[in-house]
Amino acid sequence: MTMKAMMRERYGSPAVIESREVDMPKPEDEEVLVRVRAASVNRFDWYSLTGTPWIARPMTGLRGPKSSLFGADFAGTIESVGAAVTDLQAGDEVYGCRDGAYAEFVQAKAGVALKPANLTFEEAACVPMAGLTALQGLRDHGKLETGQHVLVNGASGGVGTFAVQIAKALGAEVTAVCSTRNVELARSLGADHVIDYTREDFTRGEARFDVVLDIAGSRSWRELKRVLQPEARVIPIGGPKKNRLLGPLPHMAGTRLKAIRSSRTVMFFVAKITREDLNALRELIEDGKVKPVVEKRFALSELPEALRLMGEGHARGKLVISV
Repeated sequence: MTMKAMMRERYGSPAVIESREVDMPKPEDEEVLVRVRAASVNRFDWYSLTGTPWIARPMTGLRGPKSSLFGADFAGTIESVGAAVTDLQAGDEVYGCRDGAYAEFVQAKAGVALKPANLTFEEAACVPMAGLTALQGLRDHGKLETGQHVLVNGASGGVGTFAVQIAKALGAEVTAVCSTRNVELARSLGADHVIDYTREDFTRGEARFDVVLDIAGSRSWRELKRVLQPEARVIPIGGPKKNRLLGPLPHMAGTRLKAIRSSRTVMFFVAKITREDLNALRELIEDGKVKPVVEKRFALSELPEALRLMGEGHARGKLVISV
């Protein structure tokens, strides 16, 4: 049997993406086959499409992508399960993260869980990568405790909108930094304080923060440390993207190095896609503490347009692909 999939044979702009008929994947014993109903777009997908930063190419493919399929976040219905799968069954509505999600079917193993019952497939597809990054950044690397003051720099994007809500759910006082058009969005997500960076420099304010989730990567360590508590933890998620060789790595690594002799801790990481944490996110969502923010919806054939918008760097919340 065959399926429709969005593919690219070489690195480049969204113009290199093609829709093709390919063989449907077959799940191994510990895998499930999911009929994809929706997928979402992440910054990771832009890097995978363009082959930038170049330092990542030993993992993604030196001259061209190792796999023609791409995409990560998905939500859908289990079509079939492998012989060793006992906790999921055909017909279950699931969500997760797996290479090749921009297609009608995807096979998955650990990175799949029952989807939140109160979300549509499109909403659920927004959650995995961005939600896990926010959750693990705040809970595991930020060591966030109830009553602490958190700053989310870049609060209106995919990770940021989840981070504001998760920080509130964990009992923090939250300051969100975003542009003018997103101030009301940040407030609606529960931020206690919202700073419009076009009008105010948060590094010149009087507030001091215990945890900083730095998604925008728009401030140097010298500027950032002005507003940190003595034992603060800083988690860089992104940085300037103009360096095609190294991407945001120089900013993130530079921040870590400059903080070595400080009492503050700088920790950057790559989110782990686990069923345990997908279940943790589902609980937060079903309890009404977290909800995805969808900026725009696209058909699968419109994937190039969605990726162009992502490449411009000003996506608000998440971009969703209906399959």
